[in-house]
Amino acid sequence: MKRISIFATGLLLSVSSMAQTWSIDKAHSRIGFGITHLGINEIDGDFKVFDGKITSAKGDFSDATIEFSADMNSINTDVEARDKHLKSADFFDVANNPTMTFKSTSFKKEKGNKYHVTGNLTMHGVTKLVTLEAVLVGTTVHPMTKKEMAGFRITGIINRMDFGVGSTMPGPMLAEQVELQANTEFSKD
Repeated sequence: MKRISIFATGLLLSVSSMAQTWSIDKAHSRIGFGITHLGINEIDGDFKVFDGKITSAKGDFSDATIEFSADMNSINTDVEARDKHLKSADFFDVANNPTMTFKSTSFKKEKGNKYHVTGNLTMHGVTKLVTLEAVLVGTTVHPMTKKEMAGFRITGIINRMDFGVGSTMPGPMLAEQVELQANTEFSKD
């Protein structure tokens, strides 16, 4: 009997420590970017088609892995001609590189609700290790669905030249630094 009790306790502990998956709430999330044009103005854009998930066994997300993907054909800057140019071989070459992905290799809690997220960003056929900043804005229970929800703001700076994006576009015309901006809500599956 004692043996069964020890086994049952071990089983309960392993089930309670299993990782949970959190899926992105696309209706309440935005994956975007900003870049300086002519050194005087910030141009913003986003992706209309994207997906993402977080997997974590700990309530404070200190062991989390995070994955994002964006359909590069859904890039949107609210100017149709510019969007068409961004999809061309001059920039993202969407015909040959239809998806941008990010998968974390480290999700390290820094202080309070702040994290450093390091992972592989693949864009324009190039994969680079990048580090982003994440802020856990909060958690709650959705009043209608009764699901647990978590909100993260994720930001970071990348160099577009590292990915070969717009390499013929000189820095004075279009900054090499691009700010990534994601405001996200996730629901616990």
